[in-house]
Amino acid sequence: MTAGLVVLTTVLSYVAAWAIGIPALVPVLNTLASFPFMVAALRRGDLGAAVARMLVWAMTMAVCATMSAYVRPWETGRLFLRGEAYRAEMFAWVLSGRGAESMPSRFIPQQAGHAAVFTLLAAATGGVLAMPMGGLLMNEMGTYAGSLAAASAHPVATLIRIASFVVLGVVLSAPLLSRVLRFQVDWAEARRLAAWACGGLVLDVALKTLLAPTWQRLLLRTVGW
Repeated sequence: MTAGLVVLTTVLSYVAAWAIGIPALVPVLNTLASFPFMVAALRRGDLGAAVARMLVWAMTMAVCATMSAYVRPWETGRLFLRGEAYRAEMFAWVLSGRGAESMPSRFIPQQAGHAAVFTLLAAATGGVLAMPMGGLLMNEMGTYAGSLAAASAHPVATLIRIASFVVLGVVLSAPLLSRVLRFQVDWAEARRLAAWACGGLVLDVALKTLLAPTWQRLLLRTVGW
């Protein structure tokens, strides 16, 4: 039941985003759709449920952003912050094989920077500012994947990285929220989940380093450019 509500409110956040048409508000609307559900689970001490709800939220955002870009690629690029710039960057990489996606010396510091900022925001604000950042990054990726799908490719979901960010966001939100809202957290479970999330981020970088050139060539053949 709760998972269905998370899906519904997240979908409605995109409906509201299209109706309002202000790019800076899209990640905020996405966050408002899910944050209360995470807090409710944490207040019960159910860290696993909080993580599960945020994974549902992230997957729903991925579908909504990707489908929006598939149906209305150019309008979606303008609606989502950095959507158009990220799409242009990724399309250039698909066409040429040149770009940050194929250069570990560039994408590793970039991904490390995203992870550092995200974790700091989660810990410092109880997730209030980390979740909009997560929404912004998800909408960027959705704009690229949906636009590529509209050009005859298949959408790409970086599931390991998404799941790792979600878990870290929930776990690192717990300390501040538990003090403010006065609830207990199973810190042994929190440490275990955080360790798995960190391992996921390392695995994501390793797979990207090994497979990015091959994936670029496969995408180029698939889209027929």
